Amino acid sequence: MIHNKKKLGAVLLSSALLLGACGSADDNGQTEVAEPTTTTEENTDTDKNTNEMTENHDTHEGGHEDMEHDESGEVPEGMKEAENPTYPVGSEVVIENDHMAGMKGAKGTVVGVFDTTAYEVTYKDTKTGEKVANHKWVVHEELENAQDGPYQAGDEVVLEASHMPGMKGATATIDSAEKTNVYMVTYTDTETGEEIENHKWMSEDELSKAE
Repeated sequence: MIHNKKKLGAVLLSSALLLGACGSADDNGQTEVAEPTTTTEENTDTDKNTNEMTENHDTHEGGHEDMEHDESGEVPEGMKEAENPTYPVGSEVVIENDHMAGMKGAKGTVVGVFDTTAYEVTYKDTKTGEKVANHKWVVHEELENAQDGPYQAGDEVVLEASHMPGMKGATATIDSAEKTNVYMVTYTDTETGEEIENHKWMSEDELSKAE
């Protein structure tokens, strides 16, 4: 009797050790070993971060925050100066848009005002291949072989504008069109203190009168 109890105890002890080391058994009696999950979770996080970086690299919303302005002040042929604009040439204004870093809240001077159709466009940068989404603004006179009337949202055009690198010659899709006065403005960057000359373009509702 004592011998049987010792034998039973040994069997129970062996079973407990086996279960502790190997995990649980499945319905067929096969022992399942728990797989570590740390590596899979780390790989998932890495893939997610890589995808986010790729998306951010391929698309810039609203413009070129990290690119240089063309400060030449040149305007395309055929542009008509605006009559009785809200802010005539020489007016002191405050910029209300944030197309680029250091722009919103900046004080500037109007150096040109023109009556045209302004377009918000999405295009692929000819230098980097990156998609630039919802860029404001390109004017009608900056489109290659522009038709007489304004384009509509969804129309495909070729850009002749060169006020940003990688823009001239790019194929673009019109996101929106607005008949408006457009302004060329020289202003002081709020972040760097640098004077930015002849920035093109700003619509009338993106400016306010400087106090």
